Amino acid sequence: MKKIVLALITIGVFGFTAQAQTDPKAKEILAAVSKKYRSYDVVKTDFTFTLNNAQAKVKETQQGTLYVKANANKYKVAMTNQDLISDGKSQWTYLKNDKEVQISNVDNSGDAINPAKIFTIYEKGFKYIYTGENKVGSKVYQMIDLSPIDVKKNVFKIRLSIDKASKQITNVVIFEKNGNTYTYNVKTFSPNVKVPETTFAFDAKKYPGVEVVDLR
Repeated sequence: MKKIVLALITIGVFGFTAQAQTDPKAKEILAAVSKKYRSYDVVKTDFTFTLNNAQAKVKETQQGTLYVKANANKYKVAMTNQDLISDGKSQWTYLKNDKEVQISNVDNSGDAINPAKIFTIYEKGFKYIYTGENKVGSKVYQMIDLSPIDVKKNVFKIRLSIDKASKQITNVVIFEKNGNTYTYNVKTFSPNVKVPETTFAFDAKKYPGVEVVDLR
């Protein structure tokens, strides 16, 4: 399970920064989403994350909670078997069953997608197209497909579902050439929640017996 979580939130396949010409409608929608998201301080979301590969007959789902500073590279992902925490410089991967925490440097070069960027992954390295609206119950979702500028990457498409009324990304589906599909589904979205700054750091003193592995 550890493997599929890291596949989503530290997926290092977007190592490019060039901007491409894009669909004006999609650009307008995404600009509104970005503007609203960046008006927040700390955002809290409850989510489900699913890895699916029909050919390999693999389907695994996890539940989790994400805290992220919208305008800083700080986050905490709390899941059943592991936590991911970052203060913007270091990332702590706490493996609960192994009683181990791994410390690594955060890649701030733009070459990797981390939890702090999950709601803004479209801003660099993609061309995008608006594919229409999808109505589910009383909700209307605007659908946008992203494709990486670098076609050699394993990820060939990312599909965003955006709540038309709230201008919030509610679903992200990542498609890989190897048949893996990663789905990040936002169940709740709470802006401007109040959390202490210590949320974004791992204090080993609070976890006696945990082995610290420094990979920096």
